[in-house]
Amino acid sequence: MPYVVTRSCCADASCVLACPVNCIHPAPGEPGFATTAMLYVDPRTCVDCGACTTACPVDALKPHTALAAAELPFLELNAAYYQANPHADRAPMHVVPKQRRLPQGELSVAVVGSGPAGLFAADELLRHPGVRVTVYDRLPTPYGLVRAGVAPDHQDTKRVTDLFRAIESQPAFSYRLGVEVGTDVTHADLLREHHAVVYAVGAATDRRLGIEGEDLPGSVCATEFVAWYNGHPDRAHDDHDLGHERAVVIGNGNVALDIARVLTADPTALARTDISDRALTALRAGRLREVVLLGRRGPAQAAFTVPELLALGALTDVDVRVEGWPDGLAPDATEKTRLLSRLAARPPVEGRRRIVLRFLTAPVRIVGDGSVRAVEVTGTTLHTDDDGTVRARPTGEVETLETGLVLRSVGYRARPVPGLPFDEDTATVPHEAGRVEPGVYVAGWIKRGPTGFIGTNKTCAQETVASLLDDFAAGRLDRPVSGAATAGAALDLAAWRAIDGVERAAGEAQGRPRVKLTDTVALHRAATRTVPAVRG
Repeated sequence: MPYVVTRSCCADASCVLACPVNCIHPAPGEPGFATTAMLYVDPRTCVDCGACTTACPVDALKPHTALAAAELPFLELNAAYYQANPHADRAPMHVVPKQRRLPQGELSVAVVGSGPAGLFAADELLRHPGVRVTVYDRLPTPYGLVRAGVAPDHQDTKRVTDLFRAIESQPAFSYRLGVEVGTDVTHADLLREHHAVVYAVGAATDRRLGIEGEDLPGSVCATEFVAWYNGHPDRAHDDHDLGHERAVVIGNGNVALDIARVLTADPTALARTDISDRALTALRAGRLREVVLLGRRGPAQAAFTVPELLALGALTDVDVRVEGWPDGLAPDATEKTRLLSRLAARPPVEGRRRIVLRFLTAPVRIVGDGSVRAVEVTGTTLHTDDDGTVRARPTGEVETLETGLVLRSVGYRARPVPGLPFDEDTATVPHEAGRVEPGVYVAGWIKRGPTGFIGTNKTCAQETVASLLDDFAAGRLDRPVSGAATAGAALDLAAWRAIDGVERAAGEAQGRPRVKLTDTVALHRAATRTVPAVRG
């Protein structure tokens, strides 16, 4: 009875370490680990011990006999990985770095950003005795995109916050929340108070399309829309017109699929999640019947991952249509095209809402007089460069898709960090193994660009922390200034736990995981309250 990874998991490798027979891959240090959407269990060598299920922070592993009908494709997906990647070496993995013997005295590190990259960096630092970590974030709440980016219908993915809770509970960990670096404190302030600063600030903006009409009302970047329905204080009070029957999403990555699912979901089901109340009210009143996702290239080049496509195909109350299949592309060319061809063969069901995955289509212009009323698109053909890169070339034939809402989802982009160098082409901070200079380091998307998944940040953090500890051992870090202090009015761990308790108590009363507080005044007010403990 082999265990099966059943979704796009966090890939933090806890299950790899727990497995006594090394049957979960790719593992840290192996090709593909940094970019994989999920890990895979080898059904031939799994001994059914269940250790992986205990270690997994998001409950992504199940015995194959417990799979629901919608999860059965994952059994084939896990097995198929090992047909292509045998992994003959089955020596048990050892992925926990050895503790360092630090020079005498405490090492104080500031981590800027409390999302997965920042918290995994803190965790890696705290594995070594004598390290003290202070995590800063401009918001009153931690967890970054796990709180404000993961779709509300993916509550299983959000269980990684249990791991974050364990990280922040360590004695040498502290928060300074509600503190914006560059406004409330400066880079120089942090360097005076700490030996080193690790920036893990993510990628907070979207890439531009560069087409006419992009800035019309009703044309919205994905980061803002996702922040809106997740209750991010910066965007929670926005208004989006959902009174049209069609929305068009430009892009076909995992975020685009998230948006399409949320827009077509039954609001009754969303009401059992942590979606923002404002977004839920708008979705209930909306008239959307169809969401069209546009991809310039073909099905084989689609940016979404196979696990997310499987989740889309498992929807029972939404039709998923596939349009724009290139001539000569075999349905079984890849696992992704096999799944897409099966979706394309499904008969439509009258009356259902619809998600259309439309390939070989590029936006030309967003049209409107005061607000969006349509998007003009053109067909494309595929051409392969000498280096193997597949590119889309427009045919010039223009079609108009009527819509009142265009969502631009073609990739994230980081902002420059005050006081640090910035590469405008890659939108990252130049570094060497996470080291910008001795005392200044980067981790996560600001380091490597918007690639990878939640667990990718763990190996990324290990590299950065190794560079930092090397510099400390070599005497390259300046000692903090005695008595230096910054951001005295910041919220600490106790304040965050109070906020968390208020939200969870409100959620328990409604049969939801939590009811998010979505403005900073309410969050600061909750930070001073004491509420009874809630279950879970």
